[in-house]
Formats: sequence, C-alpha cells, structure tokens
Amino acid sequence: MLRVLIVIDRVGLEDYELFGFKIIRSAKQQFSIPENDPDFTDDVDLFNYGYIDSIGAVELTGFVERQFGVVFADADWINFPLSSVREISMFVAKRIKEEL
Repeated sequence: MLRVLIVIDRVGLEDYELFGFKIIRSAKQQFSIPENDPDFTDDVDLFNYGYIDSIGAVELTGFVERQFGVVFADADWINFPLSSVREISMFVAKRIKEEL
C-alpha cells in the first residue's frame, strides 16, 4: 500500500485515477465486458479471470501506449506485475515519471 501512495503522490492522484479510468473504459468496450460486472475491478487479474487473452493483451498494450505515450518492452511483461488495471496504471505512472 505504501508503494501505491508514493507513486500517486509523485504523479498526482487525478492522473493515476485517470489512467485506471481510461484503461477500464477501453477494456470494457474492446472486450465486451458488461458495465455492471461486479468482478471487473481495478484489482482483478485480467488473464486469470478470462477478461483478456494474449491477443487481448496486445490490443490493450497498444491502447495504453497510444493513450499515455509509454512504451512496453518485452521484458516489462516478465519483470513487472501487469495483470490488473491497477498494476498497469502503476506501471504507466512510473514510466511517465521515468522511474522505470
């Protein structure tokens, strides 16, 4: 939890929340996730719960790269947890702040 608060402080709470909101909105549209799906939260594992597969990961990665101007290296998928909206938002925040 402390790690989350530190990044939010450096990037700005409104920026961090905006990252998550945009990722959720895009994922719901792109992968036909119902608006009222109670399991689809910031912390749900997108892969283990079947929201996206490897092709979906490529599509979501492209969206994040275009939307936020960050670039994912192949090694990022191994070195960083990127399975949930929160984890992806944290990654984006750190990459923008050039901490990664």
